[in-house]
Amino acid sequence: QVHLVESGGGLVQAGGSLRLSCVVSGRSMSAYSMGWFRQAPGKEREFVAIAHWGGGITVGDSVKGRFTISRDYAKNTMYLQMDSLKSEDTGTYYCAGGSSSSRFRDYASWGQGTQVTVSS
Repeated sequence: QVHLVESGGGLVQAGGSLRLSCVVSGRSMSAYSMGWFRQAPGKEREFVAIAHWGGGITVGDSVKGRFTISRDYAKNTMYLQMDSLKSEDTGTYYCAGGSSSSRFRDYASWGQGTQVTVSS
Protein backbone atom coordinates (compact mmCIF):
# COMPACT_ATOMS: atom_id res chain seq x y z
CA GLN A 1 0.00 0.00 0.00
CA VAL A 2 1.32 3.42 -0.98
CA HIS A 3 1.81 5.93 1.80
CA LEU A 4 2.45 9.62 1.09
CA VAL A 5 3.58 12.15 3.68
CA GLU A 6 3.89 15.87 2.93
CA SER A 7 5.91 18.42 4.87
CA GLY A 8 7.35 21.88 4.46
CA GLY A 9 4.28 24.06 4.72
CA GLY A 10 4.15 27.17 6.86
CA LEU A 11 3.51 30.88 7.04
CA VAL A 12 5.39 33.09 4.59
CA GLN A 13 5.10 36.66 3.38
CA ALA A 14 4.03 37.44 -0.15
CA GLY A 15 7.01 37.21 -2.48
CA GLY A 16 8.68 34.57 -0.35
CA SER A 17 9.46 30.92 -1.00
CA LEU A 18 8.71 27.51 0.44
CA ARG A 19 9.69 23.99 -0.55
CA LEU A 20 7.23 21.18 0.03
CA SER A 21 8.30 17.55 0.23
CA CYS A 22 6.32 14.37 -0.28
CA VAL A 23 7.94 11.16 0.91
CA VAL A 24 6.68 7.99 -0.75
CA SER A 25 6.68 4.62 0.99
CA GLY A 26 5.24 1.29 -0.07
CA ARG A 27 6.53 1.48 -3.62
CA SER A 28 9.22 3.03 -5.78
CA MET A 29 8.56 6.33 -7.55
CA SER A 30 9.94 4.82 -10.74
CA ALA A 31 7.18 4.37 -13.32
CA TYR A 32 4.78 6.16 -10.96
CA SER A 33 3.18 9.46 -11.87
CA MET A 34 2.54 11.88 -9.05
CA GLY A 35 1.03 15.28 -8.65
CA TRP A 36 0.52 18.24 -6.35
CA PHE A 37 -2.91 19.69 -5.67
CA ARG A 38 -4.12 22.43 -3.36
CA GLN A 39 -7.37 23.37 -1.75
CA ALA A 40 -8.44 26.69 -0.32
CA PRO A 41 -11.33 26.90 2.17
CA GLY A 42 -14.67 26.60 0.41
CA LYS A 43 -13.11 25.77 -2.93
CA GLU A 44 -12.59 22.62 -4.92
CA ARG A 45 -9.23 20.89 -4.95
CA GLU A 46 -7.08 22.51 -7.66
CA PHE A 47 -4.38 21.00 -9.85
CA VAL A 48 -0.90 22.46 -9.32
CA ALA A 49 1.64 20.24 -11.07
CA ILE A 50 2.34 16.69 -12.24
CA ALA A 51 5.56 14.70 -12.48
CA HIS A 52 4.87 12.05 -15.11
CA TRP A 53 6.41 8.63 -14.78
CA GLY A 54 8.31 9.09 -18.06
CA GLY A 55 10.05 12.19 -16.73
CA GLY A 56 7.88 14.94 -18.17
CA ILE A 57 6.15 17.58 -16.10
CA THR A 58 2.96 19.59 -16.38
CA VAL A 59 2.43 22.79 -14.41
CA GLY A 60 -0.86 24.56 -13.88
CA ASP A 61 -1.34 27.97 -15.46
CA SER A 62 -1.88 29.70 -12.13
CA VAL A 63 1.60 28.73 -10.88
CA LYS A 64 3.57 28.51 -14.12
CA GLY A 65 6.90 30.29 -13.88
CA ARG A 66 6.74 30.38 -10.06
CA PHE A 67 6.46 26.74 -8.94
CA THR A 68 8.79 23.87 -9.86
CA ILE A 69 8.07 20.18 -9.38
CA SER A 70 10.91 17.71 -9.08
CA ARG A 71 11.75 14.24 -7.79
CA ASP A 72 14.69 12.62 -6.02
CA TYR A 73 14.46 8.93 -6.86
CA ALA A 74 17.21 7.98 -4.42
CA LYS A 75 15.14 9.46 -1.59
CA ASN A 76 11.81 8.40 -3.08
CA THR A 77 10.67 11.97 -2.53
CA MET A 78 8.84 14.52 -4.66
CA TYR A 79 9.25 18.26 -4.16
CA LEU A 80 7.38 21.44 -4.96
CA GLN A 81 9.53 24.55 -4.94
CA MET A 82 7.28 27.57 -4.61
CA ASP A 83 8.71 31.01 -5.35
CA SER A 84 7.17 34.47 -5.64
CA LEU A 85 4.29 33.33 -3.46
CA LYS A 86 1.03 35.24 -3.55
CA SER A 87 -1.84 35.41 -1.08
CA GLU A 88 -3.97 33.39 -3.50
CA ASP A 89 -1.53 30.49 -3.12
CA THR A 90 -2.81 29.98 0.42
CA GLY A 91 -4.34 26.58 1.03
CA THR A 92 -3.71 23.00 1.99
CA TYR A 93 -1.29 21.32 -0.38
CA TYR A 94 -1.60 17.61 -1.11
CA CYS A 95 0.58 15.17 -2.97
CA ALA A 96 -1.14 12.40 -4.87
CA GLY A 97 -0.01 9.33 -6.75
CA GLY A 98 -1.15 6.93 -9.40
CA SER A 99 -2.24 9.12 -12.28
CA SER A 100 -1.03 11.63 -14.85
CA SER A 101 -4.32 13.46 -14.81
CA SER A 102 -5.02 17.03 -13.75
CA ARG A 103 -8.33 15.84 -12.25
CA PHE A 104 -7.99 15.10 -8.56
CA ARG A 105 -10.66 12.38 -8.71
CA ASP A 106 -8.35 10.28 -10.91
CA TYR A 107 -5.82 9.76 -8.10
CA ALA A 108 -5.98 6.79 -5.76
CA SER A 109 -3.35 7.70 -3.19
CA TRP A 110 -3.19 10.93 -1.16
CA GLY A 111 -1.13 12.43 1.59
CA GLN A 112 -2.62 14.13 4.62
CA GLY A 113 -1.81 17.63 3.36
CA THR A 114 0.38 20.48 4.53
CA GLN A 115 -0.86 24.02 5.15
CA VAL A 116 0.62 26.96 3.27
CA THR A 117 -0.38 30.45 4.33
CA VAL A 118 0.86 33.51 2.43
CA SER A 119 0.40 36.83 4.16
CA SER A 120 0.09 39.99 2.08
